[in-house]
Amino acid sequence: MVYKHQHFHETTPEVETEFPPAAVLEGAVSDALASAGGIDATDVTVTATGSVITLAGSVLQTAEITRAEEVTRSVPGVTEVRNSLDAKTNINEARGI
Repeated sequence: MVYKHQHFHETTPEVETEFPPAAVLEGAVSDALASAGGIDATDVTVTATGSVITLAGSVLQTAEITRAEEVTRSVPGVTEVRNSLDAKTNINEARGI
């Protein structure tokens, strides 16, 4: 086996992390929502932009929207929550179902 020195042609190499910080925070919030009582987070999408979390999608009842925001705020590293959740009961009422 021949050992060759690395050549970067006058540019320093970029070190990429396997899991960027946003993905770690998204995973932590998703796990917290999945394990929290009082929330069906099946249709909830969690997106992190820095330390700001955006919740999108739908939950079954209006009370779950507030509960999801409370759980998200309790996760370490979250500084702000943008809550765009809708309750399916409200959607069904608007459709006349």
